[in-house]
Amino acid sequence: MVDTIPSYLSGQWRTGDGDARTVYDAVTGAAVTQIASSEAHLAGALAHARSTGGSALRAMTFSERAAALKAAAGALAERKDELYALSAQAGCTRADAKVDVDGGFGTAMVYAGLGRKGLPDGTVIVEDPAPTPFGKQGVFLGQHILTSRLGVAVQINAFNFPVWGMLEKLAPAILAGVPTLAKAATPTAYIAEHAVRIIIESGTLPEGALQFVAGPIGGLFDQLDGQDSVGFTGSAATAASLRSHPRIVGRSVHFTAEADSVNASILGPDATPGTEEFDLFVQQVVTEMTVKAGQKCTAIRRALVPAGRLDAVQDALTAALGDIVIGAPGAEGVTMGALVGTDQRDDVRGRITELSKDAQIVFGDPNTVDVVGADAQAGAFLSPILLRGDATSGSAHDVEAFGPVATLLPYDGTAADATAQAARGQGSLAASVVSNDGDFARDTVLGIAAHHGRVLVLDRDSASESTGHGIPMPQLVHGGPGRAGGGEEEGGLRAVYHHMQRTAVQGGPALLNSLGH
Repeated sequence: MVDTIPSYLSGQWRTGDGDARTVYDAVTGAAVTQIASSEAHLAGALAHARSTGGSALRAMTFSERAAALKAAAGALAERKDELYALSAQAGCTRADAKVDVDGGFGTAMVYAGLGRKGLPDGTVIVEDPAPTPFGKQGVFLGQHILTSRLGVAVQINAFNFPVWGMLEKLAPAILAGVPTLAKAATPTAYIAEHAVRIIIESGTLPEGALQFVAGPIGGLFDQLDGQDSVGFTGSAATAASLRSHPRIVGRSVHFTAEADSVNASILGPDATPGTEEFDLFVQQVVTEMTVKAGQKCTAIRRALVPAGRLDAVQDALTAALGDIVIGAPGAEGVTMGALVGTDQRDDVRGRITELSKDAQIVFGDPNTVDVVGADAQAGAFLSPILLRGDATSGSAHDVEAFGPVATLLPYDGTAADATAQAARGQGSLAASVVSNDGDFARDTVLGIAAHHGRVLVLDRDSASESTGHGIPMPQLVHGGPGRAGGGEEEGGLRAVYHHMQRTAVQGGPALLNSLGH
């Protein structure tokens, strides 16, 4: 019998008492833990966050909140090896785990720095450089201020980044003075729980500032109001369902979603075989297919290539994918681990079947894979799958296989057609343009910007410092329009302001001058 993951609610670790669901090791198939509902304690947890956690955070200055956040990130950094070990059970190689774990505490560190350097040493932000006068004598003016909302930041996270996904939402909320209730995704809740445990044991955040739910949240939404917010990461379908919840709509609860999308990478017409950009494109597509076994919301799903270059790109990609070694994390030579579980593997197989209706598999077999150091049948292993479509292929623009899967698609070599093809994804988190042709890159960026939350341009000059197609940076916005959820996370201090109320204050100069002190 395996242990049940507890939730951390109202200052206590509590084991759920509802029906338990078993979580299995992605590599061996052995039971890892169980998760049960803690719904009975959620109303108390919200009250605890609003009274105890919120009050404590609002009493701290921005500088003090930044210092607490830095200390929490430092506690995670000191114990990161514990999180790496747990991540291996979810199929992650050490490199995969670093993207999540190091990316998580690294993001918190960035926000601590932004808070220390970019926010006043107080509790109120005065936005305008100077008050706006409304009369000739200057005795009646107006100015905008930002103050902490009095509710709870509820975060509902995806399974693929249990540490980073939680911390990139937590960090700006803490700086804003708003407590967090974090709901982990079931398949990797044991990793998120341990990260929360490290923070709680460190004593770096005030009590009530961070609470954690391992199991279902049931009627939680029925208890939210206009001071609360919900940050969701997951499928577009679930985002649509949550956004339309009567309480979200009726109480105008702040809601933001970061949803799945069919992100594209575009090879410029100048990038012929033998150029640095051609090689960079191939390397980037393979990286995005195989890091985290392709389980990234920003991974490349569509590789858009000038029509006359499809054969060359296909040959280069299949050769590079042939060098990928799949198996147990830590086994010698392994460069790609498992999917998070067999249910996820089976879901991806189903999506590959959908994609195959109007595209051809040119690399890999969805049902057969050679693995190192593990049993291919017991674990959630899947070969990288590369498909090739044509101008009539529609599935690749609509169907996301959330795993090591991408589809090669043609365009006519112009920025206009590259834009049109990328836009068929109906809104994406990320796109990239790989080209050394400045005019093509500029025209494509401006063409696709309305359909994307982030666009990366990669060429020979920027490659040495490029963070890559799939890595959101905390200083820049993460989100996207349309299918991608229509939300926005990170973006430096923008994310802090999302948790605060902007109020226009009108009055005399003495009053307005006193607001920021």
